[in-house]
Amino acid sequence: MKFMKLGSKHDQFKTDGDNVRYVATELATDLVISVGDTKFYLHKFPLLSKSSRLQRLVYGRSGEYDDEIDIHDIPGGAGAFEICAKFCYGMIVTLNAYNVVAARCAAEYLEMYETIEKGNITYKIDVFLTSTIFRSWKDSIIVLQTVKSFLPWSEELKIISHCLDAIAVKASIDPSKVDWSYTYNRKKKLSENGNDAQWNGVKKQPTVPKDWWVEDLCELQIDLYKRVIITIKANGTFTADIIGESLKSYALRRLPCLSKGTTQGGDLEKYNYLIETIISLLPAEKSCVPCSFLLKLLEASIILECGETVRRELMERIGQKLDEATVGDILWQSATGETTLYSIDLVHEMVEQFVMQEHSAQNHSIEDHKFREMCVGFTSDASKIKVAKLVDGYLAEAAKDSSLPLSKFIELAEMVSSFQRSSHDGIYRAIDMYLKERSGLTKSEKKRICSLMDCSKLSANARAHAVQNERLPLRVVMQVLFFEQAKASGSGGGSARALLPGTSYGSSSSTTTNTSDDWDGNQTSEELKTLKGRLESLSLKSKGDDGETDAKANVEKVADKKAKKIFSRLWSNKDRKGENSSSDTSESPGSTSVEETTSAFSIMKMQSS
Repeated sequence: MKFMKLGSKHDQFKTDGDNVRYVATELATDLVISVGDTKFYLHKFPLLSKSSRLQRLVYGRSGEYDDEIDIHDIPGGAGAFEICAKFCYGMIVTLNAYNVVAARCAAEYLEMYETIEKGNITYKIDVFLTSTIFRSWKDSIIVLQTVKSFLPWSEELKIISHCLDAIAVKASIDPSKVDWSYTYNRKKKLSENGNDAQWNGVKKQPTVPKDWWVEDLCELQIDLYKRVIITIKANGTFTADIIGESLKSYALRRLPCLSKGTTQGGDLEKYNYLIETIISLLPAEKSCVPCSFLLKLLEASIILECGETVRRELMERIGQKLDEATVGDILWQSATGETTLYSIDLVHEMVEQFVMQEHSAQNHSIEDHKFREMCVGFTSDASKIKVAKLVDGYLAEAAKDSSLPLSKFIELAEMVSSFQRSSHDGIYRAIDMYLKERSGLTKSEKKRICSLMDCSKLSANARAHAVQNERLPLRVVMQVLFFEQAKASGSGGGSARALLPGTSYGSSSSTTTNTSDDWDGNQTSEELKTLKGRLESLSLKSKGDDGETDAKANVEKVADKKAKKIFSRLWSNKDRKGENSSSDTSESPGSTSVEETTSAFSIMKMQSS
């Protein structure tokens, strides 16, 4: 820390009790100055020779002498006045970053100018500030921390503006030219941690990171921090991500609720203002801060009951970056009094924002450069796939909550159902978890939730699991078996769909809707004959194909046993409901259909042999 010494005489100020200060000299004091609760017994000549204000106070307008005056409103109080008084006596005074603002404001109050005496204290302090304090990174920050106590004096004397400019200039300098100390505890590089500190036995100079200045600014109060960031941004030196890193570090330091999840009620107003300020300082670029940080801010704003404007701004920004989020980022517990365990409505709103902005990015005129920057990536399928996976993962966790309504589960899943995904394993896992936690769902409800899934987009492992899944409707298991055989024969999803006449194949985007009977697994004899014929066609097409996958073998291992059980249940259902159709032959419809079904399944087995 830099300092400056003024004067050469030894300090002769003494204390008598708690509130009395006097100068220990042979000459009797002739002036009493009250500063708050403290009385100073001094001599008028050294003081009045350097202070215009004391001259006026002592002699007054009438010219009559007053030996006791009161200056209770002097900035800095008794401590700052004593510095100025010692300077008047020529006693040694040490100025540094902690007391220089108080001394300068007090000297201004006392009007200790060059016009009164050459080399007065105001001039000396100004030189010290300009030549020393404002050239030091740490001292400039310390000075800025002290100015708030001396408003409006520190503002009118331009001490604050000079500090802001000094800090902004220092922060904007080329990192390779930084040769002063700074605080940096975040993401330390290997060389800074002592690892890889040498190369061929020669100690390497640690690399100064571009955001070296971020942590030191966290010491400032929010009003001054805001002004520093505005000044830094005005210089145009830094990219949005470095400004964002500074805002993130400041928020994590100053908002305990970001890490603890709670805060004291008396601090609500202060923290509300802090969150509003952080959001207002965020650069427009979507890359400035990670989505996880925005989600923490949103969570904090909910805890602190911030206004709707704050929440809306955060939601819009989260919508721009939702593809970066993880399930853990959005798996928030509901507030007290809500029926569900997790805040699924908030997640619904986030996804809604993503969908809205994605549509807006596609339809908006690209003439607006700023808008184009904010919407980069929205038209790519990659971000949609990531959000779809995020929703699938979230639903798999939220499904464990037995109080989650089916309607909310389906509404959230349907928001991403139009996003093209190569795999539906995620939504299958979520559906399976929902069914596992709710054994009492009706057939209609199972149909609704299973329609979210496209069986043709399940992986081999997922299909192997699905064919053994007792919780799935029989129709869905049949579809999985059909698609497995279609893949094994190399015919693809189109042939698999052809195996299911008059029905959809399990996708929410299908234009054909299953009837309740379809989902119960009821089929007519004619449909089974059709199925048999198409399976025979598949068998002919796949004849001569070589090779088997491990996943196919896993499915076939359980297919025989599972299919027999399924067909048994199918026909037992038909017999109970009396839905067997009449036949022109002497054979019973039931026996004919069972034989046809068994034959069809034999064809399915032959395809993989």
